[in-house]
Amino acid sequence: MVVESVKRAVHILRELTAEPRLGVTELADRVGVSKSAVHGLLRTLESEGLVGQDQETGKYRLGPALVTFGNAYLDMHELRTRSVTWSELLASRTGEAVWVGVLVRDEVMVVHHALRPAGGVQAMETGATLPWNASALGKAIVASSAPELRERALAGPLGMLTGRTVTDPAELSAQLERAQEVGYAVESQEATLGDAGIAAPVFDRCGAVAGAIGLVGPVERLLAEPAREAHAIATRETARNLSRELGAFRVGGRKPSF
Repeated sequence: MVVESVKRAVHILRELTAEPRLGVTELADRVGVSKSAVHGLLRTLESEGLVGQDQETGKYRLGPALVTFGNAYLDMHELRTRSVTWSELLASRTGEAVWVGVLVRDEVMVVHHALRPAGGVQAMETGATLPWNASALGKAIVASSAPELRERALAGPLGMLTGRTVTDPAELSAQLERAQEVGYAVESQEATLGDAGIAAPVFDRCGAVAGAIGLVGPVERLLAEPAREAHAIATRETARNLSRELGAFRVGGRKPSF
């Protein structure tokens, strides 16, 4: 049974995630309920620290309590916990940054980020989200998922972050087939111009896709041969070892096809 008031409260939080500050009227229009109903929901959310009100503009924004929830989610996420050591090893082996991600609806959330061992200032991307079709992580996950999830992902919203982001379902489908065949997925300047990604799927003890682990870095370093092949091998081997740690090869689980 779906509780409508809870669903509307979540809708409000999603709208505030997409646009940092919104007023009661704007939220009422987006959620599709009366201003009085939205006002009551906002007051409840505010009392729990989930939203806050700007005293100057009267508009609402996300509240600090969400940080606690987000950190708790990451701290308790098994894939993130198990991936810390393997991510550091992959970063040391390749000299590139490593992301670990999971699929959340039509986006990939970065649950762990191992910084590049050497280099200038780097921004920590843990908690960041991006369209699944614009990332190697997302393509690796969807490519190795059940057929129904693949169909749903290809038919759903396909976000665009740069002019090079692939949004054509037929082209994406071909990329997914290739990724399933070779055991890793690639993106070139689809999330950020100048950067690329190589990622491989990670499986859990039931043989289902738990997420993906991959490299992120300048396209000329990541995808130029022979570095590309070496990076792909290292990423695939790390994903296999991480899958083993999650129990993917234990009796009763489906053996991953990579």
